[in-house]
Amino acid sequence: MLIRPTEYRARLEEATEHLKRELGPAPEAALCLGSGLGESSARRSSEVGTLAFDQIPHFPVPAVPGHRGQLILEDVQGGKFCRLLGRVHLYEGLSVQDVVFPVRAIALWGVRTFILTNAAGGIGRGLLPGDLMLITDHLNLLGENPLVGTLGDELGDQFPDMSESYSSELMETAELCASELGVGLKRGVYAAVKGPSYETPAEIRMLSSLGADAVGMSTVPEVIALRQMNRGILGISLITNWAAGLHDGELRHEDVLRVAGRSAQMLARLGIKVIERHLLSGAPGSG
Repeated sequence: MLIRPTEYRARLEEATEHLKRELGPAPEAALCLGSGLGESSARRSSEVGTLAFDQIPHFPVPAVPGHRGQLILEDVQGGKFCRLLGRVHLYEGLSVQDVVFPVRAIALWGVRTFILTNAAGGIGRGLLPGDLMLITDHLNLLGENPLVGTLGDELGDQFPDMSESYSSELMETAELCASELGVGLKRGVYAAVKGPSYETPAEIRMLSSLGADAVGMSTVPEVIALRQMNRGILGISLITNWAAGLHDGELRHEDVLRVAGRSAQMLARLGIKVIERHLLSGAPGSG
């Protein structure tokens, strides 16, 4: 059931005021780390403050292994950013408004640029477990959209243009940073499905025919909500496994977390370097 718009906005304001009170002025950028990707010890930055999700009013708390549920404010060259360790998903039984609540609150806090990451199954040719893929576009197959209902004009246009959901400027910066780090970075379309069961081989063939290069169970609701709020977005998928029917073997969440754990540091280093370059360039955060 949709929460009343006035109550939802009041909850967002309460969460935002708490962030301001506990952590001070908002940083320019946020790095949101998906399944198993928040366990990295990579440090190009120094920690300023930490809040567990359950310390922030109305923040949903992840219940899935590999999602720690913390917001960390950090110093980097050029300014500050916040790192979100973990997210919640529709398959946890939450509403789409719950799923996008953290990024909406952080955007209202004042964050302009978001790097959203996830673990995904590879569909496209040439995508192997351990590869990083820039998300150039997405397919929303979740059956949900966070803009259903209305909050008036307080969060932005209810009918935002999605022609360039992912910032071309940020993608160019990411490719430059990846080259400097010696990290391979591919491009592709991400398909979001609800889960939590993995896809069947027939469903993967369907997704391939629709143009998907990778498939996962997250990210797209946050992208839609942030586009409404005119925030700049970079999306990166870590390919943790071949999708169903493309390789022998059973798909298991533990294996996804294992591959994510091996590549988490590489992804975190790339994300932080992109943020540093973006902050130093003084580029606008909106897409």
